[in-house]
Amino acid sequence: MGLARVVASLKASLINSLGRCGKTGGGLVDRRTLLKTVVLARLTGPSIADAQSGPSARLGYVWSGSPGSDPIEIKGVRQGLAELGYVEGQNLVIEYRYAQGRLESVPRLIAELMKLNVAVLITPGTPVTAIAKREALGTPIVSVSNDPVGSGLVQSLARPGGSITGLSFAQDDGLSGKWLELVKEAMPLASRLGFLWNPTNRSNVAAHQEMQRQAPRFGLQVSSHPVPHPSDINVAFVAMSSARTAAVAIATDPFLTARREQIVRLAGARQIATFAGLRYFTEADGLMSYGPSLFELWRRAAYFVDRILKGAKPADLPIEQLSLSSSSTSRPPKPSASRSRPRCWRGRMK
Repeated sequence: MGLARVVASLKASLINSLGRCGKTGGGLVDRRTLLKTVVLARLTGPSIADAQSGPSARLGYVWSGSPGSDPIEIKGVRQGLAELGYVEGQNLVIEYRYAQGRLESVPRLIAELMKLNVAVLITPGTPVTAIAKREALGTPIVSVSNDPVGSGLVQSLARPGGSITGLSFAQDDGLSGKWLELVKEAMPLASRLGFLWNPTNRSNVAAHQEMQRQAPRFGLQVSSHPVPHPSDINVAFVAMSSARTAAVAIATDPFLTARREQIVRLAGARQIATFAGLRYFTEADGLMSYGPSLFELWRRAAYFVDRILKGAKPADLPIEQLSLSSSSTSRPPKPSASRSRPRCWRGRMK
């Protein structure tokens, strides 16, 4: 029997019981009638309250890639929100929008979300956040991005100003140096390193400059491969293969992350070892990653969403810079006569 029929049956039984009490002149309701009253209240009370309250928060989420290419970001932010009492379908609605690798479509997606009156925009990565800052007309933005100060998104970490807050994992001197160190540790005979980066991402520009500056002290010559479009990735790997490049470092960028399968496949076909900032790449069978835990970053991002929903202004919420870095490796590539075979395979490293 469905819930509606159960409730209807209880109502009818309760009315009959109360009617009998009235006819007999009884001043007290018997225990059975009282029990029916309590059960009926329990069954109908929550559903009525839920129907009246509805979702209490509406968020917008804009990802530069395709649906399904951002599982860690989605899982992290949902987990963080759930821990704070927000559950999709109950007291929370998240409007998801995907640019399918076309940044030129992001303004249109943000305009759609503005029409829906979202309370907060969630924007992974520097390029989408920069567009949201320009297009969202003051709507609060929670972002996880590389170097938001250097990219011009905020005034400072302590006092962001404007409409943006969230978390940062700037690729500073230490992180760039660590990448280069891992390349030499894994491939001690390597002398040529490619660097794959997105020139439309201002934080990638800074990362490119830092890699070029530090590479000589590790005995590496870095070749630059800017890839603003998917077709540029193929061109970059043809060039690296022709130059007998031993390994490629991949900048942390949503566009490149969304194309990770293509990147790892092309690198494997040319026996070029891949080093990246996100675990996504080793899960796709890339060689090694070293960088922040995206899950923990996005889980923490939910804190900022909660504060804004409770009345805080993004300008007054300091941006956090977490140092949750870890390294992981996948299986080694096949050895090549022209390239040194990686010598360290330790599964997961700290």
